[in-house]
Amino acid sequence: MSNPVRDRSGVGLPPKAERRAAGKAAAAARARAKRRKAILKNVGSAAAVIVVVAVVAVACTKLSTSPNTSASNPAASASATPPDVQPTVTVDPSFDQALKTKPTVKGGTGEVTKLTATPLITGPGAAVAAGQSLTVNYVGVTYVDGQEFDSSWSHNTQFTFTLGQGKVIQGWDQGLVGQKVGSRVQLDIPVDLAYGPDAAAQGNPPGALRFVVDILAAK
Repeated sequence: MSNPVRDRSGVGLPPKAERRAAGKAAAAARARAKRRKAILKNVGSAAAVIVVVAVVAVACTKLSTSPNTSASNPAASASATPPDVQPTVTVDPSFDQALKTKPTVKGGTGEVTKLTATPLITGPGAAVAAGQSLTVNYVGVTYVDGQEFDSSWSHNTQFTFTLGQGKVIQGWDQGLVGQKVGSRVQLDIPVDLAYGPDAAAQGNPPGALRFVVDILAAK
């Protein structure tokens, strides 16, 4: 039997087939290590991309949740209108432009014994009649001291009702008939045509009342 091949140290070397197999295994191991290194490098790059995306997303979220300026959000400047500024009222161009602003209404003197309708501004429109739907602005005060108790201006909305059908107090149903569209009318109303003698008990303003009513439309 021939002696196995030996290296210079005299140690026997494995057969050639085994050396070839071992070399292939080592090469495969190096290839696997190289792939793992490449994968780890790619994962690191992906993680870096994710971190960048996350940072950008957080920055965008902060920008979207921060207070808007009027330049970036026109609606913001509209909603920032001071509450004490009177709303803009659009009226027919043929009407007196004073109807765009809330009137100053004061109390009266003496005793109100009958209904009195006094046009403060006479409008250019037709006279209104019972059964028509009127759209108005109004201010109501107690006659004796001028204390305001109600106003469409305060609600920032106009009031629409049908005249002469008991939808409002009698002082309105009777006092506005025949007044012209576009008019501002002062109504001095006695107790019996206002809320009656039990007004206070029912949560309504007591006594004689004074209203200033702007007739903006009738149909």
